[in-house]
Amino acid sequence: MFTGIVQQIGQIIKTAKNGSLLQLTIKIPSLDKQVKIGDSIAINGVCLTVTAKTGHKNTFTFDVMSETAKRTTLTTLKTDNQVNAELAILSGDPFGGHFVQGHIDTVGTISKITKQDNDCMMQITCPPETAMSIIEKGSVAIDGVSLTAFDVRSTRFSIALIPQTLKSTILGVKKVGDKVNIEVDMLGKYIQKLIPPKPSSSSRSDDGF
Repeated sequence: MFTGIVQQIGQIIKTAKNGSLLQLTIKIPSLDKQVKIGDSIAINGVCLTVTAKTGHKNTFTFDVMSETAKRTTLTTLKTDNQVNAELAILSGDPFGGHFVQGHIDTVGTISKITKQDNDCMMQITCPPETAMSIIEKGSVAIDGVSLTAFDVRSTRFSIALIPQTLKSTILGVKKVGDKVNIEVDMLGKYIQKLIPPKPSSSSRSDDGF
């Protein structure tokens, strides 16, 4: 379990294929003493297991199953790319975000970025079934970052990013057209399972920002 509060920005050192597995070697500063083989770390919101610690300080290897690779943006990562990293939460740790499982629901596309003074709004398109699970002013994890969704429409939603989030996560370097991992708040998904869908005529249109 994670909180969506990114702890470090890591760097891809190497990507490789080992049969059907995608292997990622990632340098994550300041985590060497805290991490052991078998630990879970969310990489861009994807829960991965540390399978090896290399001879280089703060450098770890992760095996990515083919199903995980297919459903996330991890296959697009290249050497020197930056990634968001968060250690799994432990009992007694501060909890400042929302419950994040590290199980990606879908890949979305950044369709619009609006910046004014210190404000940054990002619009993300996604499949209708994903948008249906996102609650207005509810939580959503974007590349592992806990955020609040607003202006939720049938195939998109928006998020607001404060300067600290732009500085401490990779969302600060994202551009229009970039792909992002989306994990919907699991409470919203459970509620959707229990409540019958509304008639399509009641859904909001996608006009405007």
